Amino acid sequence: MSRTSRRVLYVGGTGTISAACVVASLGRGDEVHVLNRGASTLRPPPPGVHQHHADIRGDDVGQALAGLHFDAVVDFLCYTAADAQRAESIFAERTDQYIFISSATVYRKPVARFPTTESTALRNPLLAYARGKLGAEQALMVAFREREFPVTVVRPSHTYDDARPPFPGDWTVVDRILRGSEVVVSGDGTSPWTITHADDFAVGLIGLIGLTASIGEAFHITSDEVLTWDAIHGILAAAADVAPRLLHLSADLIATAAPDWRWSELIRGDLSHSSIFDTTKIRSFVPAFRPQVTWEEGARRILQWRAAHPDRSGPDPTTDSILDRLVEGYHKSLTVLRQLAP
Repeated sequence: MSRTSRRVLYVGGTGTISAACVVASLGRGDEVHVLNRGASTLRPPPPGVHQHHADIRGDDVGQALAGLHFDAVVDFLCYTAADAQRAESIFAERTDQYIFISSATVYRKPVARFPTTESTALRNPLLAYARGKLGAEQALMVAFREREFPVTVVRPSHTYDDARPPFPGDWTVVDRILRGSEVVVSGDGTSPWTITHADDFAVGLIGLIGLTASIGEAFHITSDEVLTWDAIHGILAAAADVAPRLLHLSADLIATAAPDWRWSELIRGDLSHSSIFDTTKIRSFVPAFRPQVTWEEGARRILQWRAAHPDRSGPDPTTDSILDRLVEGYHKSLTVLRQLAP
């Protein structure tokens, strides 16, 4: 390893965000290790990555990492205070820095002021995922203050890559846009929202690795490109040379009419709230962080990936049927209201 390279362990390493970080870290010359339960066929680790197979919540982690010490551990699989406490027990003697991947969903909802900074109040009672991540953050910061556990907190917002579109419903929404079916959009479609390509996020993340000044600090890593939800759908449709058919429904209505949809809680607790972030802090710590992938380019890349992987980018039948149900329910209700009108 060169003087600037690090021995880095990614807990996870094959997800939307973590896979891009693995590639960027490897490209910088790091000795990259990945810990997870098994290989991913969608985003397998590239050649040169050291793979360790174990369940982070199981009893075989110590054996999988025996004899290894890391300059940094980047944990994408810590979701609760209990997970955080277990991570401290595993990594306190195994790493010089522990980077916890939290979430920007922990910031206060409803939003009280813009833009969101790292000092914005942390409170989101609407979303269980956010409550879990916040509990993990709090446990880790106690460990930092009381036991000098070397934690850096990173809060991604809505991050996508070529293989995962940034829509509630993923590829199903893309498919519906392309075939001319109506797509459900939360609210009136005009709330501002920030999406970030994983390749850009990775630049900020690896810039924090080994940065002593970042220990005990929290950072969100997001793009500065802010678009409305209508624009996000419209730009992808334009890239495909089609016209989107958007149906605007309130988040509460979606949650009430589709409680069985896994996206309903996330829409109500996060995606329906405006999202604008101040990126001054990450840029000051990592000057190389300058997001390059606009959504216009990202949309083109997503469509190209879809064309190259038709077997991995089709609609999910369950999601498709739920969206059909929302659309049909809305139009039936509208018909009844028109009949009742004087």
